[in-house]
Amino acid sequence: MRMILLGAPGAGKGTQAKLLMDKYGIIQISTGDILRENVKTGTELGKNAKSYMEKGLLVPDEVIISMTKERFKKPDCANGFILDGFPRTVAQADALEALLKEMSLKLDACVCVEVPSEELVKRISGRRVCGNCGEPYHIFNKKSKVEGKCDKCNSDLVHRKDDYEETVVNRLKVYQNETFPLLEYYESRKLVIKVDGLGDINQIFDNIVNLLNNRGRKAAL
Repeated sequence: MRMILLGAPGAGKGTQAKLLMDKYGIIQISTGDILRENVKTGTELGKNAKSYMEKGLLVPDEVIISMTKERFKKPDCANGFILDGFPRTVAQADALEALLKEMSLKLDACVCVEVPSEELVKRISGRRVCGNCGEPYHIFNKKSKVEGKCDKCNSDLVHRKDDYEETVVNRLKVYQNETFPLLEYYESRKLVIKVDGLGDINQIFDNIVNLLNNRGRKAAL
């Protein structure tokens, strides 16, 4: 099973990725992780990427694709993978498609977990975290016993700037502008599976699996 997993910040994409990894025995691939690993281990690709990063420039798509190609060759990708955070643009999607064709591989699906913007803002802006031990809380779903204090160490809870409502709204706008062309791209290839991200986590997962199974049966006909 090879898939791209899309979902706005707060949509629960990370939770579903873990469940899908367990279900299909596949790995999650983040290009950010690949990039950091190559830089850390000093590969030729890593050195090349670092030269751009040190100048404050974006690492070119061809370098990211080359790193992704090397990652696909590793044994733990044999059963498939979930691509997280890549591709981000249509140009990257084209490059990925060419790479998969070169390696005689194909994508099975592009899964998009959909949650209304109002709910996403509520989920993210309600987050709080202990400034001392890092224990997470939420003003709606996981309140502390004493308002503003951590249950574990009694330290102050922090509302991170990334979780401020206006910041969240801007992040969602960026995500939507970035993702819409990608959805059009993969819809034209009949790969998109849209899943309602509201409700019980396990039910959402079951819906994803059922849709993937239905897609697989149709492809076999």
